[in-house]
Amino acid sequence: MSGAEINFMSAIDIARRVRRADITARQVVEAFLSRIEHLQPRLNAFTQILSDIALDQARSIDEAVRAGRPVGPLAGVPVAVKDIVDVAGTATTAASHPSFHRQAAADAPLVGRLRAAGAILIGKTNLHEFAYGVTNINPHYGPARNPWDRTRIPGGSSGGSAAAVAAGLCVGAVGTDTGGSIRIPASLCGVAGIKPTYGLVPTGGIVPLSWSLDHAGPLARTVRDVALFLAVMAGRGEGRAEGIGSEEKLSGLRVGVPRAFFWERVDAEVESLAAAAVEALRDLGAVVRDVEVPSASYAGNVAGVVMSVEATAFHELHLRTHLEDYGEDLRTRLLRGLFLSGTDYVTGLKARAFLRQEFLKAFAACDVLAMPTTQVPASLIDEEPESSAGTSLAMSVQLTRFTSPFNVTGLPALSVPCGFTKRGLPAGLQIVGRPHDEAVVLRVGTAYEDAARWHLRHPTVG
Repeated sequence: MSGAEINFMSAIDIARRVRRADITARQVVEAFLSRIEHLQPRLNAFTQILSDIALDQARSIDEAVRAGRPVGPLAGVPVAVKDIVDVAGTATTAASHPSFHRQAAADAPLVGRLRAAGAILIGKTNLHEFAYGVTNINPHYGPARNPWDRTRIPGGSSGGSAAAVAAGLCVGAVGTDTGGSIRIPASLCGVAGIKPTYGLVPTGGIVPLSWSLDHAGPLARTVRDVALFLAVMAGRGEGRAEGIGSEEKLSGLRVGVPRAFFWERVDAEVESLAAAAVEALRDLGAVVRDVEVPSASYAGNVAGVVMSVEATAFHELHLRTHLEDYGEDLRTRLLRGLFLSGTDYVTGLKARAFLRQEFLKAFAACDVLAMPTTQVPASLIDEEPESSAGTSLAMSVQLTRFTSPFNVTGLPALSVPCGFTKRGLPAGLQIVGRPHDEAVVLRVGTAYEDAARWHLRHPTVG
């Protein structure tokens, strides 16, 4: 079996083959390390490549298989971890200045769960500095690049994770999402990614951006793999992807389309692709109807206030002692938080509670909501320091428009690929569910993915 075949296998397939001894975990790891060696200089998806850790884990799994001992549901599956998440024995850099790096003494709980399930930790991925931005243009590590067009951003802040998954450098990846940082890069890089219900996946051992908005979740090339990774990260039994069958049907399921706000000011090609995806859901038996969320347009401002205050609170001491160690983009954002008052913050929290109720009312008429994940496809990388900070701030407003409302409300939201523009750039459909209704969200995503089959298309990295 060739390395190229292994690099684009699903997690489910790799784990099955490793358990049956059809392939060794070492063969899997070597195939991925070889591809990383070839493509890392072109994509800059990783901050650290964990070759020794990965090979040690592979050796342990292969020994267990030979001895007939049970191995986990992710046995031999290479996983990348966003570099704000602790992996024991490695530095947690947050893709920041070295003065902020720290050595992790223990795994973050979600990493411990992945490790216990047999996942192999292949590397730590590049991100927007301290996860506060959506371009992944980084003054300390350089920009991660989109595998579909290396002159363009992968999205952020989990841009390295999405780029690595799309390019076949890992099977799945850990991301975090405070305003869209899993779903935006998933959409721009043509992979699947879910922000689960707030609190479902533990965020301990993760450098915070905004405590009350931070979520952790997986990215993968298929929704079924996303479901499996999520089950493990959430600590659900033996990692069963609940609610996902071999052939998903949507007969009678109600899909709500909130045309006001969530379908406005969208790039024409992106809108057309997302609309075609909604029609595909109708063809699969879903009942598609328009719904309203009257106050949705306020969510971005609420997210901005809450995130700004909480992020600045976390960084306050270092702002006083290491101000110049922050990149210009991040420094501007954090200093802005100093000018918000306690009254601003409390008002933001009250508005969050109101918005959550407004969104929950919409589900009286539907089972899931559907909309484009982003307004636009991936933009060009701006590598000029004088302008990139301003570009980053403007892009954050644009790219988080349809994603941040679900951080504010804590609702589960999945981005699934829904096609490509004429330039060959991916677009994503966002599917949103009720609290703790991940099974339905994943069921809808799987049904669409099986019908559309966009996940079978992979980038040719030049």
